[in-house]
Amino acid sequence: MGTDLKISTRSSLERYSDALLDLSHSIHAEPELAFEEHRSAEKITSLLAREGFKVDSGVADLDTAFVASYGDGELVLGLCAEYDALPEVGHACGHNVIAAASVGAALALRDVADQLGVTVRVIGTPAEEVGGGKVLMLERGVFDDVSFSMMVHPAPYESCAARSLAITDLKVHYTGKRSHAAAAPHLGVNAGDAVTVAQVAIGLLRQHLEPGQMVSGIVTHGGTVPNVIPARASAMFDVRAENLESLQRLENRIRDCFRAGALATGCTHEVEQVSPVYAELTPDPWLADAYRRAATELGRRPLPPELEQREKIGSTDMGNVTRVLPAIHPTIAIDCGDAVNHQQEFATACASASADRALLDGALAMAWTTIATATDSQQRARLLARGGAA
Repeated sequence: MGTDLKISTRSSLERYSDALLDLSHSIHAEPELAFEEHRSAEKITSLLAREGFKVDSGVADLDTAFVASYGDGELVLGLCAEYDALPEVGHACGHNVIAAASVGAALALRDVADQLGVTVRVIGTPAEEVGGGKVLMLERGVFDDVSFSMMVHPAPYESCAARSLAITDLKVHYTGKRSHAAAAPHLGVNAGDAVTVAQVAIGLLRQHLEPGQMVSGIVTHGGTVPNVIPARASAMFDVRAENLESLQRLENRIRDCFRAGALATGCTHEVEQVSPVYAELTPDPWLADAYRRAATELGRRPLPPELEQREKIGSTDMGNVTRVLPAIHPTIAIDCGDAVNHQQEFATACASASADRALLDGALAMAWTTIATATDSQQRARLLARGGAA
């Protein structure tokens, strides 16, 4: 039965390959930022609606989020689609490939959904780069009856049980007092200096960070003209760690550095959390192994499990999903030379022939992982037992 189903899904995917590549390239050509992905969401949902999926748009009170469903099986698969881009470098994280691969897996599984006893859902999750769309959708019940979830992410290397760092992104705003920078600098309270003190404090802190902790940041506003003492200045920092517990310890220390800037300069300050906290990925071992078998059968060459533990892919709100239900977030390799995610060269690679192959292979690997899961009585019972039955 499993072999016949795999043959059927491969045939279905081949039938839709042109439409899927067109979808990927179209999303890539019109990059949209977090919570503004209106064209991308419409492109995805239009294709799925034409193919018989029931589409609910604007779910979880998010205009660009959606759920597209097919079938009524008790085992509910959630295929996550991301489609937001980055400022200036567009789809330099390959979310066009992610979206099209999840759509491809859904279309491949559509005609065998009844045989498998599954409900196939494409869950459109906006604002992964900033904003935490999946976190908001989790909190608002979109994943409540999902039995298991998956997606594939393009990267320079192949990993079946990909790991990530927990992250919180913080903005600090300092308020001081304007004055003439030459005639009366002593009457000013320099908010720009407060940012500098905080940056220096964070720089010195780096020597004492725990393994896996890291901080990166930019000044988002430092004043307007050099002859006016700036009364307002702001900076934004990404604070990352191996897990949520370590992240909280680091955040406490970073907030102390922010306070140091205010204390040293006489400014007041406010700290703003920009996005929900992203948890670290905790991939489901059985699903990861099933995906490894599928990817290997397709000729992919994933990293050995012992090396996967050492590689970190950055941070993702899919980590929050993996803490709530069985889920995986494999990476799939594309030919990108020396480039890595979030570089312009990687954005170019995400519309290449290599990315196209990764899209189709990733879609089929997810479909075959679903077949392996749904036809394994022990795993099926495990996933249904967690309360994910529709």
